Order: sequence, then structure tokens, then C-alpha cells
Amino acid sequence: MARFNSFQEFYPYYLSEHRHPVCRTLHYIGSSLVIAVLLFSLLTQQWRWLWLLPFIGYGFAWLGHFLFEHNKPATFKYPFYSLVADWVMLKDFLTGQLKRKIPPA
Repeated sequence: MARFNSFQEFYPYYLSEHRHPVCRTLHYIGSSLVIAVLLFSLLTQQWRWLWLLPFIGYGFAWLGHFLFEHNKPATFKYPFYSLVADWVMLKDFLTGQLKRKIPPA
């Protein structure tokens, strides 16, 4: 894995590690559930649910990598860039920009 000096350098690599549509879908499910649990906790002030956030977010994503991509999540080597890239990938998917940004195989 190369060293990255900026998020702009990292993001194409991140997308290349997320080519499988089921892997990306599992990321989207995890991210959406994180938002749902966070909002639920904030609105109801039931803070006990917040401990689930890392398990939900990373759990779905890692299943996608281990079962479909067959690669090691970038989180292990680039935790901050990876966390940001996950949200940028979701934004790109929701705004229809993702397909043009995924590098060819």
C-alpha cells in the first residue's frame, strides 16, 4: 500500500478497494444505520445506544471486505482517511457521482 500525502491522493485508492457493489452496499447500510442510531440517541437522549456506533459502522464495512472484496480494509492502515472516505463515498453515491470516480480495474 502506497503512502498518501493528502485525502485527494487517497480517495481514488479507497474507491479501487471498493469495486464490488455488495461491499459498497454494506458500507452504505452501516453508514445509514450509524446516522439512524445517532439521531435516535440524540432525539431520545438515550445515550446507551452510542456504544453500538463503531460496531455498526465498521461491522458492515468489514463484512463487505472480507466476504466480497477479499481485501483488508484501509481502516487498518489509514484510519482517518478511511473514515472520511466512507462518508464521501456515500455522498458520491447519493449524488450520482460515484460511477465516474471509481477507477477502472
